[in-house]
Amino acid sequence: MPKPLIVATPKDLNAHAPRTWQRMLSGRRLNLIDPSPLDIEIEDIALGLARNTRWNGQTKGAHGWSVAQHSDLVVEIVRRLKPRAGAQLLMAAKLHDASEYVTHDLITPLKAAVGDVFKEVEHRLTRAIFVRFGLAPVLAPADKALIKQADVIAAATEAVQLAGFTAAECKKVLNFKEKPLKDVKLVPLPVAEAERRFLEGFRVLEKAIQLQAR
Repeated sequence: MPKPLIVATPKDLNAHAPRTWQRMLSGRRLNLIDPSPLDIEIEDIALGLARNTRWNGQTKGAHGWSVAQHSDLVVEIVRRLKPRAGAQLLMAAKLHDASEYVTHDLITPLKAAVGDVFKEVEHRLTRAIFVRFGLAPVLAPADKALIKQADVIAAATEAVQLAGFTAAECKKVLNFKEKPLKDVKLVPLPVAEAERRFLEGFRVLEKAIQLQAR
């Protein structure tokens, strides 16, 4: 019988390593355990997400399907689900996986095995990222549910078009409650282009939020 996994609790985070920060290319020193919004830069996020692949890189095409592209897809799906979505909601959708610029995208089975410590790190990073870009640190339940729905639709679409699953397997194997989109064609992009598009979309939303605040 395999030994049961030992899952540490969030209070043990600070004991995991003597150094819990990472130097970013922007020059910032980001504490992964106790992140400060002041140490978060969108350029670092865009680079990390563009180089970070979904589905452990097991997708069709000459390039990996990046978290940056996934994030942009989720924004577009939120627009479909709620055509009058405000810029702040769209920005929250844009940044819903932004913590993965340093944690990376763990596939669901591995994330479940890693347990609560990883989830706590993700939550801390997400809160800091949201605050950094003028969003509420915790989403309203309705907004969270809408983004989650869009996230699952995006994942189902990726599964069928890029990761080798059938629509039936999305429901029976992956337990997705949403159906994949049939009217979009997913095309994995080179890292530099995925990074550029992610930043371009961010700047548009950032400007819209600033205009609303005036």
